[in-house]
Parts: sequence; C-alpha cells; structure tokens
Amino acid sequence: MKVRANGLVRRVAGWLRLPRTARGRRRAVQAVMAVCVLALLPATWMRLASGDRVRTAADVPPAPVAVVFGAGLWDGEPSPYLAHRLDTAAGLYDAGRVRAILVTGDNSTRDYDEPDAMRRYLTARGVPARKIVSDYAGFDTWDSCSRARRVFGVDRAVLVSQGFHVRRALALCGAAGIDAYGVGAADPHDATWYYGSVREILAAGKAAADAAFRPDPHFLGPKEDGVAQALR
Repeated sequence: MKVRANGLVRRVAGWLRLPRTARGRRRAVQAVMAVCVLALLPATWMRLASGDRVRTAADVPPAPVAVVFGAGLWDGEPSPYLAHRLDTAAGLYDAGRVRAILVTGDNSTRDYDEPDAMRRYLTARGVPARKIVSDYAGFDTWDSCSRARRVFGVDRAVLVSQGFHVRRALALCGAAGIDAYGVGAADPHDATWYYGSVREILAAGKAAADAAFRPDPHFLGPKEDGVAQALR
C-alpha cells in the first residue's frame, strides 16, 4: 500500500511539474489563462445581464410584486439572512413600492416549510396576509423565477435578496420573461457574506445553462391566481 501511495505521489508531482522548455511553459500559462477565462465567463454574463438594475430600497422603481427568495430556516424560523430579505420586502410594501409580495422557497418535506415561515414573519410585521402569496416549489433560483412567470403570471417585479445573489436572480428572472429590478438586503459583510459571494461564482455556470436552455422547473403545476387576487 505504501509503495502504491508513493507511486501516486510521484505521478501527481509529474503532472504538476512545469515544462522544461520556454515554449512548453508559455503553452502551460496560456492553458491556465484560458481555463480561468472560461470559468469567469458565466459570472461576466450574469453581471452584464443584470446591468444597472440593482437599486436601493429608496430608489427602486415601483412594481406590482416583490419576489422574496428563500434563504434557509433556523428551528422553523427565517435565518438571519432571510429575515433581512423579509424586512426589506416589508419596507417596500410599507413605502408603496410594491402592492403584493410573493414568497418563494422550499417545502419539499412536511417538516421544512420556508414559504409559511416567511408569511408568518411578514404578517407579524404588519403586511396583510391577503397581500402575501406563497410559492411552495421554489427549490432554486431558476425554479422560483420560472414559476413566478409561468404559474403566478408575474411579468414585472422587484426581486429581494442579498447583494451577492440578487444579480443571479435578475439574470434568471430576465431569462424567464420578468421585467425586474433588484434590491439587496442590508447585511454585514461577515464570513457568511463572503462565502455567499464566492458561491455565486460557482453557481453562475448553472445559471447560464438555465438561462440558455430554460428547463421546466422541478415542479411546474397548474397556473395559480394568487398574485392577481392579491393585487385586486
């Protein structure tokens, strides 16, 4: 076993060894640069697709609906990041920037229900229950955007998330056919925030594929009139 391990180490070291010739080294550098460019292309597309549509809660253009994306629960209650998103959405409603709120999240099991937790949080902060619509099958950002358009009929919205995620949401909702602006919730730039920022670079590849191929969400289901009723 030890002999095999030593052999593996030698092979890996051989792969990592720089070419001996100047031409070989130049080609190796070019290959590394090409890989880096290809890896960053989806993130560049995401930034270009979202453009100047990231605004503050004070200057975002009014829209009929705010879409709030799920961000996890702690003991059945919104995580701090999700609570900040919901606080931002409640502020938009109070300021008259939106007239209804669509909460979209994961309810894949009976014991995990993001939308209902989000609804309770918003009603506790004064948003009327009749103005809140729940999407129980927002399993990822593309599903949330696609279902908002195809199931709930949303064609214009303010998207509420963290700053590191809202550009991906804008790019995907744009691909789904929603004219949207985004508002990033105010959060401290702590370790979790920076982790989320790095994660977005990795998630950009899937986002680009979703925007290009526009797959059906994991669960599409029939059309619902909850948003139309909330806007009446």
